Amino acid sequence: MPLPSPAPRTHIHARTVRLDGYRRADGLWDIEGHLTDVKSYGFDTEQRGHIEPGDPIHDLWIRVTIDDHFTIHAVDAATVKAPFTTCGGILPNFQRLVGLTIGRGWTRAVKERVGGTEGCTHLAEIMGPVATTAFQTIYPLLAREKAERAKAEGRPVRYKGRPPLLDMCHMFRSDGDLVRRHWPDHYTGGVQADPPSNDRDARQAAAE
Repeated sequence: MPLPSPAPRTHIHARTVRLDGYRRADGLWDIEGHLTDVKSYGFDTEQRGHIEPGDPIHDLWIRVTIDDHFTIHAVDAATVKAPFTTCGGILPNFQRLVGLTIGRGWTRAVKERVGGTEGCTHLAEIMGPVATTAFQTIYPLLAREKAERAKAEGRPVRYKGRPPLLDMCHMFRSDGDLVRRHWPDHYTGGVQADPPSNDRDARQAAAE
């Protein structure tokens, strides 16, 4: 259901965050984030001067290049617009993320390397959505391709290793029914697991 109708109000600020996932020709993946902050009124700044309504106070980009195992190979960051001309000077610190693997402890690892005065608050904030976008981009596609190969070869789908999304949210909790049915080796509840009913069910679970 949508939100209920709001009280009378005046629009003041719009933050827009867009994340896109791309499969590269070289076998790697790009997760690209774009953040803008826009005011509905004009105001003066110390370094940029007057900013008109609709002109972004922040216009920031980040691109993270990762492999199938969610390990970061490269990071590119850009400050198109910011309230201070020196904001972009901190961008080289985001190279500290290279070599990290997106997964458990990701938020803590990002804060340790580019949190606080070591980075840009707004770019650091969208590293969480970068991680979830990476999972949505890579995991369902690889799972679907794996299922298609298994079907073409006339064999059942076998998922080995720890599912990347295990215990990352309520639906993928290790004692939940979804894990019980599709990843029984990792199920921690008390009911014996049933195998997926067919390849389609496994693909659907991986994509959710």
